[in-house]
Amino acid sequence: MVMATTAYTAAVTSIASVTLEVADLESARRFYSAFGVDTHLSLRASEEHSTGFRGFTLALTVSGPATVDGFVGAAVDAGATVLKPAAKSLWGYSGVLRAPDGTIWKIATSSKKDNGPDSRRIDEVVLLLGVEDVKATKQFYTGRGLTVAKSFGGKYVEFAAGQSSPVKLALYKRRALAKEVGVPVEGAGSHRIVLGSTGDTFTDLDGFAWEAAEPAAPTAS
Repeated sequence: MVMATTAYTAAVTSIASVTLEVADLESARRFYSAFGVDTHLSLRASEEHSTGFRGFTLALTVSGPATVDGFVGAAVDAGATVLKPAAKSLWGYSGVLRAPDGTIWKIATSSKKDNGPDSRRIDEVVLLLGVEDVKATKQFYTGRGLTVAKSFGGKYVEFAAGQSSPVKLALYKRRALAKEVGVPVEGAGSHRIVLGSTGDTFTDLDGFAWEAAEPAAPTAS
C-alpha cells in the first residue's frame, strides 16, 4: 500500500469503482443483490481487522419516500439492521441501516411527500468519507485532479463525478458523520473499503486506499 505523498505520478479524475471488503463473500453477494445495489459496487473477501465506525458511509439518493421505504425494507428483509428508521427531516426523508458486513448505508430523498410508488430506481450513489480535516483532505484530492462541485468551509466538500463514475465522492467531518448516522465515532483497523482510481495507487490522509483500476478490455471492431 502506497502512503500519501506530494509527489504524484498520475492524477485521479474520478472513482472508477468501489470495492467492499467482507468476511463472508457469498453472504454479502446475496445481501447486496437483494438490497438492489450490487451493480454499483464490487465485493472481495478479506480478513482485515476492523472495529467500530469504519469512517465512511454510502448513501443512495432516490426520488421519493416510497422508494426510500422500499430499499430500507429490502435491506432489512435481507438481514440489515436499522440504525435510524426512515422519517421526515429538515432536508427531506431518509433512513439509515447497517449491512450484515458492517457497511453503513443511508437512503434519502429531498421530497417529504409521497410523489409516486416505489420505483426501485437509484438516482445517485454518494460515498461520504469521514475525515479529520476537511480542508486538508480537500486540498489533497484537488491536488490529484478532482474538481470541487460544492464546498462549505471545513464542514463538507462534494467533488464532481466523472461521466462513467458509479459513485460521487464527498468529505465530511468524521465526528459529524458518525453523529449523522447514529453510531459512536470510535473505530480502529481497516476501513474495509477500496476505491478504484482512474489514476495511480495511493492512500489518502485518513488511510482510505485507492487502487489503479484495470483498463477496460478493448471491444472487437
